[in-house]
Amino acid sequence: MINTDFLEQLDRFHLVVKKRVTSNYVGPRKSIASGRGLTFKDHRIYSPGDDIRLIDWKVFARTDDLYIKTFEEERNLTAHIIMDSSASMGFGKPISKFDYAAMIGVGFAYLAMRENEKFQFSTFAENLDVFQPRRGMSQLASMVFHLNSTKTRGYSKLLDAMAQYKKLVGSRSLLVLVSDFLIDINEAVETLYTLGDHEIKIIQILDPIEKELKYSGDFKLIDSETQNKLRTYISPRLRVQYQQMLDEHSAKIEETCNKLGYHFFQLTTDIPIFDAFYRVLE
Repeated sequence: MINTDFLEQLDRFHLVVKKRVTSNYVGPRKSIASGRGLTFKDHRIYSPGDDIRLIDWKVFARTDDLYIKTFEEERNLTAHIIMDSSASMGFGKPISKFDYAAMIGVGFAYLAMRENEKFQFSTFAENLDVFQPRRGMSQLASMVFHLNSTKTRGYSKLLDAMAQYKKLVGSRSLLVLVSDFLIDINEAVETLYTLGDHEIKIIQILDPIEKELKYSGDFKLIDSETQNKLRTYISPRLRVQYQQMLDEHSAKIEETCNKLGYHFFQLTTDIPIFDAFYRVLE
């Protein structure tokens, strides 16, 4: 549940961010997205650590020197915040994965608003619910009301939702996709390939129980999306196998993000929310 205390903390957080995350906030109306921008500006000599995709190979062919292209940042960027509201996101206590994702989403919307940028937010499960991009507190208030009223239910049809959402994104934008990504890995990877050339942050939210499975003994497990039931004995060996499978699943998502130039973050709901923001923004 997002309340006024959280929004007041966001206001203080914005002031701290302005000082600490200087690479993302420089000057008035600076985009909250780092990256290459859209408009070519100049060349500068390549330095170790620069993105090799920005090297101008035509200049290298003429001079045998490595130069990279620099670009003007896009000033009127739209931030697209897309959150999974399927049944599995309702898991967790004292805070569910969806509540945690909602705070992350509202945080990005608030930072966009403070930079006088438009933001568009959406939720998806079996269907995609889209809210039109606007500026200002009225849009933020609508977002908070909607998220506080949302009941997590249904399947996560991530690929269908993103294929539909892609048609709504015009010029190069900031896309923040928040989900537990506990779906078939092939669907997750295919989804990432559909998102296009944008500044993209992929945020996987897990509950500590899902991440570590610190249980042992006989259990009856219920799939929150299919309602299928499974009786099993959680042994030390099973926990190791489970952890390996989950790690491989998340690693494949991160590997694909790295290949596509996206930023991947895995967060658990026991991480203080503003610590999570710093990790994602830096």
